[in-house]
Amino acid sequence: MNVRLVVALCSVAMACTLTATAQTSAAPAVPDWAAPGSATHKQVPPPADFHRPTRTENTPIGIFEGVSEVGGPLVPGSSSFDKATGVYTVTSSGYNIWYQRDEFRFLWKRMSGDVSFAADVQFQKPEPHTDRKLVLVLRQSLDDDSKQAVVALHGTGMVHLAERPDRTAQTRDLEYTFSGLLKGVMAKRIGIEKHGDQIHLFVSIQGEPMQPLGPPITMHLDGPFYVGIGFCPHVANELDTGLFSNVVLQNHADQIH
Repeated sequence: MNVRLVVALCSVAMACTLTATAQTSAAPAVPDWAAPGSATHKQVPPPADFHRPTRTENTPIGIFEGVSEVGGPLVPGSSSFDKATGVYTVTSSGYNIWYQRDEFRFLWKRMSGDVSFAADVQFQKPEPHTDRKLVLVLRQSLDDDSKQAVVALHGTGMVHLAERPDRTAQTRDLEYTFSGLLKGVMAKRIGIEKHGDQIHLFVSIQGEPMQPLGPPITMHLDGPFYVGIGFCPHVANELDTGLFSNVVLQNHADQIH
């Protein structure tokens, strides 16, 4: 066989191999339990012993000390901070922040004591109206099954105050939806306040002064704990983006605004 032809065939074979490898790495396998819920599929808790290590960069971004991909999402995300506009852009994959473990991108700061924390939140793409979540989080550790309290705006418009009361426990929440004249309106600003062991949800729907919504949850967090913003698209192998702005984070209670 002609030497040039042999070299050409080898080059083609190598290119095919590299392409196949790239395609494989770009489309990681998603466990059935992690597939989004639909009319034909019910998302269920992951196996009790399933964990994936968190990836962490101890690099400051805006007011936050570091960035973690909690639970090692299958597709690496990214984050940025625009000093001129004060906007944090968080791009992530991840199947959920729920059940007994989480997958999401998390920008965090270590704190102790009381906390007042609020931000304007927005999905970069208004569609689809899924269970994706923009979150403000108080978290004991960076492990995927950490004890935590979460305030979230869902893609469906629902707002919730959720808790994982202990490590590896199942998540539970208080859920709120808005109807009547505000039907279809997404909350503009969400907040979480820690006052001792009482943790409250705050909401502003259209830019009015923030108000507490519903009863608090009771949770003790040992200091230092992690406080930060995060985003989960509710899809294990696809990236989506959330925006956070006008972030207020103070080491005192009664400072939500």
